Amino acid sequence: MKKRSLKELNRISIEAFKAAEKTPLIIVLDDIRSALNVGSAFRTADAFAIEKIYLCGITAKPPHREILKTAIGATSSVEWEYVEDVEQLAISLRSAGVQLLAVEQTDQSIPLQSFPVAKDKKYALVFGNEIKGVSDSVLPLVHGALEVPQFGTKHSLNVSVCLGVVCWALLEKMRL
Repeated sequence: MKKRSLKELNRISIEAFKAAEKTPLIIVLDDIRSALNVGSAFRTADAFAIEKIYLCGITAKPPHREILKTAIGATSSVEWEYVEDVEQLAISLRSAGVQLLAVEQTDQSIPLQSFPVAKDKKYALVFGNEIKGVSDSVLPLVHGALEVPQFGTKHSLNVSVCLGVVCWALLEKMRL
């Protein structure tokens, strides 16, 4: 076994990526405090060909040094937009027919592995603040909530880790 070189990985160009078919997933970052987590979200969105990222509230925006550090160029490939008011974004996405899902521990959360993905729908995943979670004002606007089952002593994952787990699980159901 040997690791493949960058040339052997045969990565597509940014232009080809932008023109390529995207996974019908949108990431909404609701008041994310850490720019490093935001950069990681961009990198994950690039890896899984996610359609778009919305940065809301206090979430840092490119070009921010810490975002660029962890995104390693994904801010150039992934479509993104800053929208200050996450509630207005939620209303807009709903009216466009997007299925909104909070990634949050609620009394009605569906375990991630049990969520039935409809291949004809587009989903927006709302990831919340590292301390407070998804804004309380957004919860009445979502169609449901997803929760990543956990078995340890902690009650949460780092938001960038959670984002990767959830995006992969949905991508697997949608595309693979």
